[in-house]
Amino acid sequence: MGVRNDCRHYSNRTMPTDEVVQRCRLGANTEAPFACPEDCLFFEERSISDTGWSR
Repeated sequence: MGVRNDCRHYSNRTMPTDEVVQRCRLGANTEAPFACPEDCLFFEERSISDTGWSR
C-alpha cells in the first residue's frame, strides 16, 4: 500500500530545503519509505470542509 493522502491523519510539509516530509499524525505508518498499512484501522476519510475549501 502506498500513501493514503485522502486520510485525515495524513500530513505533508515542505521544509526550507525543499524536502517534502510526509507523516501520519497517529504514527500508524511505516517510516522508511513512508507508507500506510494495508487496511489501516485508523483510516478516516478526509473531509474537504476540513481545509476551508469547497467543491
